[in-house]
Amino acid sequence: MRSNNTGFTLIELIVVIVITGIISSITVVFLKAPVDQYIDVARRAAMTDIADNALQRMSRDLRTAVPNSVRLSGSYLEFLPTKAGGRYRANVIGGLGLCAAAGDELSFAAADSCFEMTSPAISFAAGDSIVIGSTQADGNAPYKNSATGVLRAYTGAVGAQSKVVINATQFPAFASLPSQRFAVVSGSEQAVTYACENVGGTIDGTGTLNRYWAYGFNMVQTAPPTGGFSALLADNISACAITYNVINQRNGLITIALTILQGGQRIHLYSEIHVNNMP
Repeated sequence: MRSNNTGFTLIELIVVIVITGIISSITVVFLKAPVDQYIDVARRAAMTDIADNALQRMSRDLRTAVPNSVRLSGSYLEFLPTKAGGRYRANVIGGLGLCAAAGDELSFAAADSCFEMTSPAISFAAGDSIVIGSTQADGNAPYKNSATGVLRAYTGAVGAQSKVVINATQFPAFASLPSQRFAVVSGSEQAVTYACENVGGTIDGTGTLNRYWAYGFNMVQTAPPTGGFSALLADNISACAITYNVINQRNGLITIALTILQGGQRIHLYSEIHVNNMP
């Protein structure tokens, strides 16, 4: 029996391959732009998320800053975060007798080592410090534990306390205020610095935004701080500008302009943070 089955010739096969290649090339051309655009959008979204999270962290920290503790050296922004606060007794009327040996009130006329609170009890931990009457706009007094500063190490018992025991060094006269407030600085945090470092780059940013903490209290700002701990908040930073303006004795304004550059894609974020400088 004679078979009528026939197959593709070589020429027909080559033609099919050529046509398929042409169609594939055209498809790639049409799909490349949307795919590239999707990748760029995803990259910018990730960069924005990183920068936004970093700025939000800075904002949360700075809103707890001890009044007049913010100071700036280049792109190094330092402050003292508070974990609690209260009011000290300014007279002995109604005192509980918790500091009987030294008097229940806080004295500004001589060195004092103990005072009662008129506010609810505060939970203290080892290494905590207190700041009283931080009114100096230069930002240095809250870092000093001498007679010219307003920082004192807490030396009392840990846990909930209604009295404050401190190193007996006389406070300066300007620290005595009608508000009778004091702030508590955590011993695990101490001073904190946010810093933009090694900023630059043309295709990818070379800079980083870092947080430093637990390095102690420096009477003169050190940039970068030494000791303690540090953490990376954002990288690929190509530009960073931080300013601090004391609007008046009550308020200060921090502005942060951050640019992240990655794979030629650039995003720019700007944030304003208001800080309260009323002790």
